[in-house]
Amino acid sequence: MAAQQRLRVLALAGFRQSERGFREKTGALRKALRGRAELVCLSGPHLVTDAAGPEGDGPDSEPCLPEEQPRGWWFSEQEADVFNALSQPTVCRGLEEALGTVAQALKKLGPFDGLLGFSQGAALAALVCALGQAGDTRFPLPRFIILVSGFCPRGLGLKEPILQGPLLLPSLHVFGDTDCVIPSQESMQLASRFTGAITLTHSGGHFIPAAAAQRQAYLKFLDQFAE
Repeated sequence: MAAQQRLRVLALAGFRQSERGFREKTGALRKALRGRAELVCLSGPHLVTDAAGPEGDGPDSEPCLPEEQPRGWWFSEQEADVFNALSQPTVCRGLEEALGTVAQALKKLGPFDGLLGFSQGAALAALVCALGQAGDTRFPLPRFIILVSGFCPRGLGLKEPILQGPLLLPSLHVFGDTDCVIPSQESMQLASRFTGAITLTHSGGHFIPAAAAQRQAYLKFLDQFAE
């Protein structure tokens, strides 16, 4: 019997995470998926220079490694390198560069079977799929998407593609009951935009869980795409 080919997944980091830091934060997940899926980690194009205002300036926020420069996908203020996932921003500064970074990764590092996003990266991954479904040729629709601590992106030009219609690709939505950064209702709202969404909850906060119970759920979800 031929060996099962590993799925390739483009994984989008959260706000204030570096590519290296995100690889380390997803170490337990990558180990859990060994032999089933390969995660290719990608961080945002923008350096985050302001000390204040991370995505969730709270007890569950995931700081960047000391030797790594934190990055983000876009900012919710014009003059400061800050992002607030739960506010209604007047600007989404740097969004086009973020979309270009993802498009370039899909073209140069692909093909990919799926997308995975964490927090701000999850919101961006959902937006990318909405744009792809609407016909944006930069973003071919993946076979599946996994969104961890996700939320519906807010701001002019961000929310509309998500709300135009249901997203039709298979999706797994993972979120914590005690997430103080992205409350669970935010992740549930995003899940409602996907047809046939599967939800996976855990008792923790703002991180990517990979304990035995979650491992089985990830593998069950991915098994339907095995060849």
